[in-house]
Amino acid sequence: MNNDFMIEVSDLTKRYAGHTAVSGLSFTVGRGEIVGLLGPNGAGKSTTMRILSCYMPATSGTVRVAGMDVFTDADEVRRRIGYMPENNPLHPEMRVREYLKFRARLKGMARKHSRERVDVVTEQCGLTDVSKKIIGHLSKGYRQRVGLADALVHEPDLIILDEPTIGLDPNQIRSVRQLIKDLGRTHTVLISTHILPEVEMMCNRVLILHKGKIVVADSPDNLQKLMSGSSQIIAEIAAPQDELRACWEQFAEIEYYDLSPTEGEFHRCALTPRNGMDLRPQIFALARERGWILRELTRNRYSLEDIYVRVTHPDEEGEEG
Repeated sequence: MNNDFMIEVSDLTKRYAGHTAVSGLSFTVGRGEIVGLLGPNGAGKSTTMRILSCYMPATSGTVRVAGMDVFTDADEVRRRIGYMPENNPLHPEMRVREYLKFRARLKGMARKHSRERVDVVTEQCGLTDVSKKIIGHLSKGYRQRVGLADALVHEPDLIILDEPTIGLDPNQIRSVRQLIKDLGRTHTVLISTHILPEVEMMCNRVLILHKGKIVVADSPDNLQKLMSGSSQIIAEIAAPQDELRACWEQFAEIEYYDLSPTEGEFHRCALTPRNGMDLRPQIFALARERGWILRELTRNRYSLEDIYVRVTHPDEEGEEG
């Protein structure tokens, strides 16, 4: 047990009849981290979250939350966790405030404390204006906020969110994303999502699952650096094509290049450097020395989607899944 970790998973396996959903999974999540859990459908994300949340037993392995075993201390672990499943099971006939008070009491909170906490999470999740409305009459975005408020009402140490922005429009996604980032200041958050830019914007660390195993565990920035070995420099230069070709062939730091004409005298040069070097300073100096007009000089940045596709479809182009 390590007090620096909110989640400790060791050799976790979950088998169903004839199918292994999770196989020998091991990872940790530090206190105060926001960690994104990614993977194609069927990779084992929801199974892992359900086991962490004490909704489902594992076949083997150990899982600890806040130092407690989810199998032997399940009741205590549940008090430490706020879980919002993908399909949020709200009571559509209840009013927002009535529902949150009901949930707080169900989670063992005293009446006075439950009222105070409902006031806090109603404001925190932007529900003040709809607190007296019937849940079934709310938009999808507001229902997601009710689910988040439900997950937060008992002041959990760990918040587990399974696809919290699914089905939301772009404005609702931005709103929920900011709320999750705010939660990360005072809670540990584990979030499963298919919206990869969300992970880049919100998460300190990324765990990518594929076929029940973790294939990547690192920060988005470190993943960018690992991928940079095959990054390209794009330069748009007004110069004769034969001069450009001769120049790049003599450039020892360039592994290969591709030239294509654009408007007027400009050519688009896609340059792949050796060992991921950043050649922009040398190219800028070269263009100035030769009197070439330089219209663009950029370094391709891999998105998390590129990394995700590469590690989950290593031998094919594939789709996100």
